[in-house]
Amino acid sequence: MRRSAYPAFTATAFQSRLAYRNEIWSGMFGELIFIFARIAIWSSVFGAVGSASVDGVTLPQMITYALLAGPVLYWDYSRLLNDVGTAVKSGDVAIYLLKPLHYPAYLLASHLGNFLFDLMTVILPVAVIVALTVGLVPPASLFHALAFLPFWGLSFLMLFVLTAILGLAAFWLMTTQSLDWFFGSIMTLLSGGLVPLWFFPGWLAAIAGHLPFAWVSYYPAAVYIGQLDMQQTALSFAIGLVWFAALLAVLVWLWAKARHRLIVQGG
Repeated sequence: MRRSAYPAFTATAFQSRLAYRNEIWSGMFGELIFIFARIAIWSSVFGAVGSASVDGVTLPQMITYALLAGPVLYWDYSRLLNDVGTAVKSGDVAIYLLKPLHYPAYLLASHLGNFLFDLMTVILPVAVIVALTVGLVPPASLFHALAFLPFWGLSFLMLFVLTAILGLAAFWLMTTQSLDWFFGSIMTLLSGGLVPLWFFPGWLAAIAGHLPFAWVSYYPAAVYIGQLDMQQTALSFAIGLVWFAALLAVLVWLWAKARHRLIVQGG
């Protein structure tokens, strides 16, 4: 299949979400509750400490970090897992063997459309509401603003490839429900999406900071608010690219194994 076909999958996924407009309001309301709950928690923490900053981070910076590391960077990976699990259970995944396309690439194109839809209809409106009611800080500098953009792209791809690897495990487990819970627990702890790694004990921060999950939420948000200098930013991005390349290789290998398993079982 020509590469030009994959953007069509992105557009189709985006347009299909328009048919469920009630999801926009429920999604926006849910994200608002989530982010304002986190704001309340961090406001209480800073109030209890009685200091304008904690570990060099101010409350406005922490609120901005909470928004970025949560709704902006941490997109709904459960939809991808559910799509793969449903396709495996129903047997529809065998159809992709008959088409001249790469199934993981199709998943990437499709869920890019879902992400763009959520970005435009849920994430950006929530960010505007938070900015107008509570306030957000701008990037620490022009360098950090520009560096955040490739980190954001890497964050999306990192979460995709991690989720896709788990999703393909459904070819052997025949379900993704337990994987969803398992992966969510790991991401909550190690991605820095809920609690930044600089608040972790030293040993745990050292471990989590070198695992791929940290590139989903922690590093992009930390770059934005200026927690990393230029050298640290460049090094972190380079390590993230290495992790992504390694995980992408695992994904390609796993899909080859999964295709063989489908052929052996008769589709």
